[in-house]
Amino acid sequence: MSAVRQGLPEGRYGRSVDERADRKLKIIGSVLGAGLIALIAWFGYAYVIDEDVSGQLTGFKVTSDDTVEVRLEITKDKDATAECTVRAQDTYHEEVGRKSFTFGQRQDDMVKIVTVRTTSRATSAELVACGSAADG
Repeated sequence: MSAVRQGLPEGRYGRSVDERADRKLKIIGSVLGAGLIALIAWFGYAYVIDEDVSGQLTGFKVTSDDTVEVRLEITKDKDATAECTVRAQDTYHEEVGRKSFTFGQRQDDMVKIVTVRTTSRATSAELVACGSAADG
């Protein structure tokens, strides 16, 4: 009875071409992955550092058929002037009121309740934008 060999003896002829290609692909994949993570971290850091004003609508109250009180939490640098725009909508999601507010108080964080006048009864309010006011 003769023994049938299933391949080359291990270690006798060096690494196979597939093993070398696999190693190269692993190295290239690792370098590209690390580069992608570094790029994402850099964009995130740049976004956070450039953001000197941020706002959040934390609640609203419909006080009458033509007014809505909106509660805003604003975070900004002490020297920055914040400008936030709020809009009110009716049951059909049509805009019934919009107003921009400027906050120049010399404090970092603040909570403000502002009133938006509407053309008809509002059912919701949302913060459209909040950022640094243009100097001029």
